[in-house]
Amino acid sequence: MSDPRPIGVFDSGVGGLTVASALMRALSSESILYLGDTARLPYGTKSPHTVQRYTQRNLDFLLDRDVKAVVVACNTASALALGTAELAIPIWGVIEPGARVAVAEHRRRGRDPRRPIGVLATESTVRSDAYAHAIRRLDPEATVRSVACPLFVPLVEEGWTHDEVTRRVAERYLRPLLEEHADTLVLGCTHYPALRDVLEELVGPEVALVDSAESVADVVRTGLAEADLLSDGDTPPSHHLCVTDVEARFERIAAQLLPSSKATLELVEV
Repeated sequence: MSDPRPIGVFDSGVGGLTVASALMRALSSESILYLGDTARLPYGTKSPHTVQRYTQRNLDFLLDRDVKAVVVACNTASALALGTAELAIPIWGVIEPGARVAVAEHRRRGRDPRRPIGVLATESTVRSDAYAHAIRRLDPEATVRSVACPLFVPLVEEGWTHDEVTRRVAERYLRPLLEEHADTLVLGCTHYPALRDVLEELVGPEVALVDSAESVADVVRTGLAEADLLSDGDTPPSHHLCVTDVEARFERIAAQLLPSSKATLELVEV
């Protein structure tokens, strides 16, 4: 059987487009319906109750658009709201796949307990300790150090991905992890891969940067196949971007992250 319905993806802003891009590469026959809740970002400074309420509204919107599966491409929502979501269709977050890659990279570098796995994330994700729990389920002996980076999301949303201000902020956030000689660094927010060039320059080649987007795409591909929900490609895929607040910078960054896709943009209320 073939199911041409789109895969729903949501995030608080443009960051989840890194996941959407990975899905488009890994599942070239699939359509993507993306929801960016740009009117209410950032989620990373909100209370768990508020994040759960926003997440449910986003899920209801995507279900009303008849998606066949959902990817919660927001680390904060994955940490605080995924466990409360009950859907009749498959749903995946970004934390578990990212944790698996982090543990694999840490082991590949010798699994030295004196060198922690570092997690850069929003304040809410750090408070939830979701990455540490996920990593320790896979490797109980692993040491995890999480650092909240609240300024990263607005810097990415502003488009300051290679600015000197961004570099100085990143140096401040990375300092405790570099002092502890972390050998693996999880980019625990889907906005953060936009800062990869700056982060790689600061940490050097001996530190692995983990972006969960690619591993999420692998999980989704396997999950859709097991549920017999893959499209056979007879219907050409179409990609549609929905936002709760239209901004020129969203369109600009979307064009950078999804350069080869022809995606329409729609202003919606959720």
